[in-house]
Amino acid sequence: MVLLSKKQVISLYILSTLLIVPSIEANAQSEDSISTQYVNEVVVSASRTSRPLKNIPHSVFILSSKALTQDLSVSSDITDVLGKEIPGFAPGAQTSNNTGQGLRGRSALIMVDGIPQSTPLRNGEVDLRSIDPAVIERVEVIKGATAIYGNGATGGIINFITKSPDSRRGIHGQTSINLTGGINHPSNTFGGKIGQTLEGHWGKWNGLVSANFEQTGQYKDANGKIIGPNYSLGETDFSNLFGKIMYKISPNQKLTATYNFKKDEQHTDFKLVNGDYLTGTAATGVLGTQSGVPTGAKGNHNAHLQYMNSAVWKNTSLTADAYFTKKNEIFYYSAGRFDGSDGQSELYDTKKGVRAALNSQFLDNDFITSSLTYGLDLLNNVTSQPLVDGRTWVPKMHMNSVAPFAETEWILNNNLIVDGGFRFESSGIKVDDYQTLRLTDTKGNTTTPSIDVKGGKLKYNAALFNVGIKYNRFKVFSPYASFSQGFSVTDIGLALRASKVSNIKDINTKAVKVNNYEVGIISNLGKLRLEASAYYSTSKLGTEMVFDSQTGSFITNRRPEHVYGFELLANYRVNSKLELNGSFSYVEGKQDTASNGHYNYYMNGRRIAPPKVTASVDYSPLEGLNLRLQYMGILSRDRFEKLASGLYNAYEGPVSAYHLFSFSGSYDVNKNLLLTLGIDNLFNRDYFPARAQYYMINSFYAKGRGSSFNLGVVIKY
Repeated sequence: MVLLSKKQVISLYILSTLLIVPSIEANAQSEDSISTQYVNEVVVSASRTSRPLKNIPHSVFILSSKALTQDLSVSSDITDVLGKEIPGFAPGAQTSNNTGQGLRGRSALIMVDGIPQSTPLRNGEVDLRSIDPAVIERVEVIKGATAIYGNGATGGIINFITKSPDSRRGIHGQTSINLTGGINHPSNTFGGKIGQTLEGHWGKWNGLVSANFEQTGQYKDANGKIIGPNYSLGETDFSNLFGKIMYKISPNQKLTATYNFKKDEQHTDFKLVNGDYLTGTAATGVLGTQSGVPTGAKGNHNAHLQYMNSAVWKNTSLTADAYFTKKNEIFYYSAGRFDGSDGQSELYDTKKGVRAALNSQFLDNDFITSSLTYGLDLLNNVTSQPLVDGRTWVPKMHMNSVAPFAETEWILNNNLIVDGGFRFESSGIKVDDYQTLRLTDTKGNTTTPSIDVKGGKLKYNAALFNVGIKYNRFKVFSPYASFSQGFSVTDIGLALRASKVSNIKDINTKAVKVNNYEVGIISNLGKLRLEASAYYSTSKLGTEMVFDSQTGSFITNRRPEHVYGFELLANYRVNSKLELNGSFSYVEGKQDTASNGHYNYYMNGRRIAPPKVTASVDYSPLEGLNLRLQYMGILSRDRFEKLASGLYNAYEGPVSAYHLFSFSGSYDVNKNLLLTLGIDNLFNRDYFPARAQYYMINSFYAKGRGSSFNLGVVIKY
């Protein structure tokens, strides 16, 4: 059990800083070290314009194409991949949603090429699966509250950057084939994935098209038992179609059109057998037909058109985006819950948006360089959550938002970076008159009565600021500090469906504004790169989801809250063949239950993840042969009192530590043939994922998957 107070966290951070910052005189940096690769990378999501990573005064993490390829050779589950790779990001649970996977204790805005995928009006928590990871080039993560892309990023941004066609002339591509399955109990666990990519370059045109199809077999735990089928990834069909066309209008102008279609449905031969937390019995499945329609993405669409002009006029560039997204997600079947009858809900979400950003360079000399980025974002978002049979649960919410913004960057003497920004978010949400659904328990008794609610308009205006500073004079000691604000209209749909009043204006739908403070250092010591950061965020209103035992429904806790923590990262390139990586992340959060400035109650596991340790060893003993051993350790978190029943409140269950290893290997037989092998849960650990432990819901009290393999071949031509 790990129990640290805020003072202890700050003390640990200061101690770690002292330990990793030696004398400034030891500032030699080898040109072939890993740090050189990091500082030369360009980050898109950390700013509305491309900037070198070394000039960002915030905590930013990049999952490179090479690392992502290694991860996907083990598992195509992107929620699991990101949980293992990103410090400060909660671990996955090998399910079809990303419930509880927050970033630094708050929500992350998920994007694809800068286009929002999250659904903050009614958070379905399925946004990480908006695109097949096979078409992702890299993942960019900016941590801490930010308003740079608008609503929803109270904990940061996770931006999937999709692959682009290369510059080789003619048509070329690759075919990938993977066989997957369990190792210790392989019967009926086999599945597979096939992917086809074609790309080409003709004159001013570049194009790439990709299709990926995957079918998984049965998912079994370390003892060979079927894992509970509620949102399980077992026996699920995945399909993804992706295309990108780029046209070079002139040396200064480019037009890019991207489209992505994603679908996944679970077709299992098993029905749920609830687990029992008190006896430690895991949820499993028995042969039978599941009720309702298959869960998953019925069909998600993303269309994006981008125009770039690097010379609109002197020293000014323009980036303009128009986009359209449409989601339809099916959730699990509930027996007898809705007005005394069974039901199954689905989420509809559409977004239409236009974004324009101008960047002007107005000073550029030997001492100072400065720029200003300014523009306007427009968004129309419509979200609802009806039942599959047509009954209204969450009515349609029509949101329109207008947001002008400006950002500036100043670089003094090539070493001191100062940036700042402002965004004014103005949003209006319209809801028609509606009637809440009567909710019932398993015996048909009313837990929440049906209420006629008068609709209306909700208005939100927020002025949001950010400022950051970083000093790059010494490679051995590069400190930074920042203040940033984030904004979210929170989960309005959850509040609407649980309304106990007859007028929408009387429902607590106030938006959340988060203040985030961060300090950190980056240290490059020859072949060793170290990074440490500490953060503290506050909000006058909370967004924690809790379970109301009296009504049997989920509500949002609006108490003031603060979240704090720290992260440590290390990378050491021993030589050209061997590289070591490690990280430790800790986050904690408390609520002010009396709104008197005294934060006296811990936040639950759905928001606050247990401490996490990661490590990896990358070894290339021969040319073309790459081997990797990866470790993730989830440590314990036990903050809450047990109830008289022996249980805990929902999401307050204690998390016991568990440790997982995975292995990946790839071998380039020649320039046209690549072989890969991945083994997940290498030592067949028998465990409950953190989410299953803190959830305290028997239908989701399922174990993690036992040892599994992923054998692949890639043919290039």
